[in-house]
Amino acid sequence: MLNQASQIFQSLSTEYIHPTVVIDEPCEIGEGTRIWHFSHVCAGAKIGVGCTLGQNIMVAGGAVIGDNVKIQNNVSVYDGITIEDDVFLGPSCVLTNITNPRSQIVRKKLYEKTLIRRGATIGSNATIVCGVTIGLYAFIGAGAVVRSEVPDYAMMLGVPAVQRSWMSRHGHTLHFDEDNEAICPESKLAYRLNNNKVSCMDLGEDEPLPDELALGKATYSNIKCKEN
Repeated sequence: MLNQASQIFQSLSTEYIHPTVVIDEPCEIGEGTRIWHFSHVCAGAKIGVGCTLGQNIMVAGGAVIGDNVKIQNNVSVYDGITIEDDVFLGPSCVLTNITNPRSQIVRKKLYEKTLIRRGATIGSNATIVCGVTIGLYAFIGAGAVVRSEVPDYAMMLGVPAVQRSWMSRHGHTLHFDEDNEAICPESKLAYRLNNNKVSCMDLGEDEPLPDELALGKATYSNIKCKEN
């Protein structure tokens, strides 16, 4: 579901397919989706409403991409990968579908599933080893290598990736108090940590952001400086 700000952007950014894009029929491409230079959408692929796919993107026939997904340049979305709504994939991040690939061994019917849940961010040059679920609004830092399940709202950094903190829907570190509650410094939405699970107290995980919260008001560095 798109909030009003996303709907306005979608209406201004009507569906656009660059002439260099290769589209194999049949496939599904949602209204308002834009696909840029030298990309390839394979037969059977499903791409939702209001997405943006940058240059040199490959979407395989067994891939599913939700609504309002932003995929930056040089990303391949292979068979077995499902990307829910509002996900951000950074430039040159790597998604895989076979844990132990060998050129001599054909495993085309053995692709492993990877699920990237709603609102998650995969940073530039990060690698997601297949067979895992990236939780709701999780944040995978640039260059990280993820080899296991990632909780909702977790921030993962390093090689191999380890959890360093929790992140709000707006992408800011959450500092929980003695009552296990935290406030996002940008949106002012409240979050609760219970049994090592984070949830938003003010908004359901599947609800779109209200219009007044859908546009950023400050850079990450500015907010971090205020916190310090």
